Amino acid sequence: MSEKTFQNIALAINDARKIVIKIGSNTLAKADGTINIEFMKSFAAQCADLIKKGKQIVLVSSGAQVSGVSAIHGWARRRDVHYRQALCAIGQVELMDKWRAAFGEFGIHIGQLLLTKDDFENDHRTLNMRNTLFTLVDEGVVPIINENDSISFDEIRIGDNDNLSALTAILWSADLLILFSDINGVYTDNPKTNKNAKLVETVTDIAELRKQIKIGSTSSFGTGGIETKLQAAEKTTSYGIPMLLANGGNEKELEKLANGTSPATLFLADENCLMKELNK
Repeated sequence: MSEKTFQNIALAINDARKIVIKIGSNTLAKADGTINIEFMKSFAAQCADLIKKGKQIVLVSSGAQVSGVSAIHGWARRRDVHYRQALCAIGQVELMDKWRAAFGEFGIHIGQLLLTKDDFENDHRTLNMRNTLFTLVDEGVVPIINENDSISFDEIRIGDNDNLSALTAILWSADLLILFSDINGVYTDNPKTNKNAKLVETVTDIAELRKQIKIGSTSSFGTGGIETKLQAAEKTTSYGIPMLLANGGNEKELEKLANGTSPATLFLADENCLMKELNK
């Protein structure tokens, strides 16, 4: 990556006051499919450092199913939808307990919000969500958001936390969205199968990017893939919010991004698009 791109990534974080960070299931899961406690502790420490610098953090955390599997190993291979939703109900409690412990080491409280697509489409619910978010962060609490998978069905599902985090960033009027995945950013092809795949450093035109890259399928733990990350970028950048796609599996990744020492893909905000919407 060019030195300028590293600087722009660091600038995007350092200039932002309100930051939404999405943690994917593959980032939270160890190789055996159980929850990665060490990652959570390290990530909480990095967030605490940013909060000391005046940043406000909202976390969108996947991992309910992963946490459920960690708690009840015998259900790991059960694919029936009722077992999947039951796992999320069990795992959500486990997940929040682990996040509470991780942030608690730094004297930071957390608050939980479980949402569905309906919540973003109902004006009264949207207002209540927004007010709750502002109240929590203003009081130094880190809100942790996830989709309410235990009750969601197709008609009310958002379906992935990439888009959920984008909707959250827009709702909260965030300055930056960071998506942590299991790769360093957007590549021209799958870097795990094609050694010649190149990292796309900066994106200004997502429609053009789609023509230049190959979009693979979802991961084993996650529900997204590159496609949902591009959808998230389309949403946030159209509201003037830049987005970073980075590898949450890298050690102290949040700290390195802020220092300009870790690769990522930076989606630049489309400020003109907002003006077009306002002038309609």
